[in-house]
Amino acid sequence: MEEPRIGVFVCHCGLNIAGVVDVKAVAEYARTLPNVVYAEHYVYMCSEPGQQLIKKAIKEHRLNRVVVAACSPAMHEPTYQRVIEEAGLNRYLFEMANIREQVSWAHASWPDRATEKAKDLVRMAVAKARLLRPLTPIKVPVTDKALVIGGGIAGINAALNLANMGYKVYLLERGESIGGHMAQLDKTFPTLDCSICIEGPLMVDVYRHPNIELITYAEVKDVEGYIGNFKVKVEKKPRYVIEERCTGCGECRDVCPIEVPNEWDMYLGVRKAIDVPFDQAVPLVYRIDKDHCIECYKCVDACGPREAIDFSQQPEEID
Repeated sequence: MEEPRIGVFVCHCGLNIAGVVDVKAVAEYARTLPNVVYAEHYVYMCSEPGQQLIKKAIKEHRLNRVVVAACSPAMHEPTYQRVIEEAGLNRYLFEMANIREQVSWAHASWPDRATEKAKDLVRMAVAKARLLRPLTPIKVPVTDKALVIGGGIAGINAALNLANMGYKVYLLERGESIGGHMAQLDKTFPTLDCSICIEGPLMVDVYRHPNIELITYAEVKDVEGYIGNFKVKVEKKPRYVIEERCTGCGECRDVCPIEVPNEWDMYLGVRKAIDVPFDQAVPLVYRIDKDHCIECYKCVDACGPREAIDFSQQPEEID
């Protein structure tokens, strides 16, 4: 690996930086740092003339590392990476010091201190630049599926958008039904439309969408892997009602003798020991509350030949 030859370019950003920081002093300081063979300041380094200045310096001074002291990397890091790439350098032999958001904008009342801080940030960027090595992007296969955690209105829309683009989507909701807080509201601002009238059709769309698998009454237990290849372990809690057999007829609720305060409507009403959160629940599958159930088995008799009640259910782990 050849000896680092670093070029430092300090941007005025008009007066955004130069109105507070002594950019000339920062550039002069940069010239004293180890392995820095060129340093310059310019009014707008991101402009076309500024970019050409960087390219010219790379070729004339045989630079193999570049540091730009300017605005946020979130704004212009890709710009400068492209510039040095066009000049023949690997795009990852680049480092950026943010002396606008982190210096001039943060310390506008203390220009002397701001200038010293800018020097510190440049010194740190140069130190890092000395250690940079060329990188080559690689492509790796990814799992062409998505897990959306949370079945409120945001999760519903995210799942539908992804599914409509052709992706397999798992929508995970810790409650018994999707819908979230919006389903609890009477009306929505600002049109005062019926909340469930808006959300209800979307909930049904999720349930019927061929690319969406709905996992309710479940929680994430473990996540491992990396972007594009996550492995998620989910624990599905027992309803004591077999989802595939429950028709949502409500006959079990009608015969249940136990009434308890209903959490869904903030304890203003009552529910049965076997019930659904609300009548438009998706999926419309009943759940037995074992904390209040007296196991009178009236629900079993009411369910009859459907045989959807199963008191032996245990938590289920899904990968």
